[in-house]
Amino acid sequence: MSTTPSYAAQSSQSPLAHHLISRRSVGTKDVQIAIEFCGVCHTDIHHSRNDWGRANYPMVPGHEIVGKVTALGANAGHLKIGQQVAVGCFVNACRTCSSCQSNMEQYCLNGLTATYNSPTKDPGGFTYGGYSKSIVVDQHFVLKIPDGLDPAGAAPLLCAGITTYSPLVHWGVKPGMTVGVIGLGGLGHMGVKLSHAMGAKTVMITTSANKAADAKRLGADGVLISSDADAMHAMANQFDFLLNTIPVAHDFNQYMPLLKVDGTMCIVGAIGPTGDLNSGPLIFGRRSVAGSLVGGIKETQEMLDFCGKHKITSEIELIRIDEINQAYERMIKSDVKYRFVIDMSSLS
Repeated sequence: MSTTPSYAAQSSQSPLAHHLISRRSVGTKDVQIAIEFCGVCHTDIHHSRNDWGRANYPMVPGHEIVGKVTALGANAGHLKIGQQVAVGCFVNACRTCSSCQSNMEQYCLNGLTATYNSPTKDPGGFTYGGYSKSIVVDQHFVLKIPDGLDPAGAAPLLCAGITTYSPLVHWGVKPGMTVGVIGLGGLGHMGVKLSHAMGAKTVMITTSANKAADAKRLGADGVLISSDADAMHAMANQFDFLLNTIPVAHDFNQYMPLLKVDGTMCIVGAIGPTGDLNSGPLIFGRRSVAGSLVGGIKETQEMLDFCGKHKITSEIELIRIDEINQAYERMIKSDVKYRFVIDMSSLS
């Protein structure tokens, strides 16, 4: 067992501050990682402030981790000391249920172990995340960063990247299809980049006309202003797939007529009650509304390799660890393009 500096929330009301935590000793299948960068996800805010009622304190957030291997267990030989690696949203699963056996650990039927705020046998009783100097993780859950990818820009791929990549792959996005990405934020900007790289005609759907130029810079072929009723009507029955990345409750109904027959809108942003859904457009177009979480370990590695091939990283603003509380407030106001990433060398 070793101690390492971190930034932690001590309660739902307290700002994050310096805190020493203990990490388990490196086991035979473990990898010890010196954390270089950690992305900041909106989930970090929800958990640290106990918005979802499942918080355990002290809490060290962070599930978009990039660093270098500093120690290996005897049975973790496929990695090398000094190798650039990553850890995403979970660090354990049962590995025996039907989901795990299908490489979908994110849907583990016996409950996955999240990278932070999950019960564990490790010191402290709950997992501690990436707002820290080091972490020890089972080798199965350690991912390889492709050569040539900026490690800071790669950090948000571990959540925002895989959250958008997984549904695009699952619903078979490919050349010849028209995809709408709803909402241009931390998730949406990754959805645009990935859909474009997959060869689909990609349309950014937003309420803000002033986001059009940025959407096109990121790879959008067009921009649809959802507050323009005439423009929305003109695009009815035009989309094979809609990726809805809006992170708060909103009215889904305005988007359903955009879908072709058999089209699907997948929700990846808003979690929880979202109001009434009019079944008419679903029934009369055999349209579907679905949801998606992140991806399993195999798919997350495939996503990283895809991003390496296409030189895709997240658009980031690099911050020091002592700027994290201000970053949270800015995220709540949507004042970031498009993800914060912490330079963990600023933590001592």
